[in-house]
Amino acid sequence: MSKFVVRRIGFLFLTLFITSLIVFVMTQYVPGDVARVVLGREAGEEALEAFREEFGLNDPLPVQYLRWLGDFITGDWGISLSTKTEIRPLVMERLGSSLRLAALTLLFAVPLSIFLGVIAGLNENKPVDNVISVGSLSVVGLPEFVTGLVLIYIFARTLDWLPANSSVPPGATFMEALPMLILPALTATLVLLAYVARLTRAGVVAELKRPYVRTATLKGMPRRTVISKHVLRNALLPTITVIAISVGWLISGIIVIENVFNYPGLGRLLIFAIDRRDLPLIQAITMVTVVVFVLANLIADLLYAYLNPRIRLE
Repeated sequence: MSKFVVRRIGFLFLTLFITSLIVFVMTQYVPGDVARVVLGREAGEEALEAFREEFGLNDPLPVQYLRWLGDFITGDWGISLSTKTEIRPLVMERLGSSLRLAALTLLFAVPLSIFLGVIAGLNENKPVDNVISVGSLSVVGLPEFVTGLVLIYIFARTLDWLPANSSVPPGATFMEALPMLILPALTATLVLLAYVARLTRAGVVAELKRPYVRTATLKGMPRRTVISKHVLRNALLPTITVIAISVGWLISGIIVIENVFNYPGLGRLLIFAIDRRDLPLIQAITMVTVVVFVLANLIADLLYAYLNPRIRLE
């Protein structure tokens, strides 16, 4: 098991290095002149050149990359070109907000979707399976902003149970922010629900048709034991992958949901940085998202190894 963990951690660092290189190169091809965007159209050539010199934009790309990577690793993420403030505190504050929302969404989505997927899989082609499949697909077929607006109309306007605006003030504790997190978390949950539930259902259906299930049943093993100790351990492996991938989406990809609820997450900050060609801010946000995504996949790999010991031997 220790060799498996060491290999995965080594692969994690290799992934981060390659990704950092890709992120840096791609951000260099963002359309528009950074200096011109920041200083405005009226800026003269002297001011533009001074700006490029100040922020090292005239240096060769390998020099810029090594300087940027070294500063990022040591925690010096530089100054935002658009806001003139330190990037690290800004990104970490937004990351905290996104992690809160992601945690609450996973708390809602994972148990519910797995439960529905297992129930549907155990009742293949029965009415309960059809209801779960049609219901989940109907929800996921709606655009995110439509789902969010419907939830606002029901829970904020009609029932007046929850706030429609999720502008969490800086420094608010999780419990203080909780009422404002529920609606965006429910919206993201409904988006994930069908994918995870249907994948779980497919896994359960496939595993129930395996020869080992028939053998265990013929030997007199209780059906509940067969399902809980054998079927689910194998059926949930693809589901774990989808959940791990969804973590990256929840951190910086739910831009529509954040805009609908006016939530101060990392996705909205990324759009702000792209609009202003703020390369250091774009790079920092992208790298933070990649780090979270890679860590989520590392946890998924460890769960894989726990549920399926054969993986540790490969």
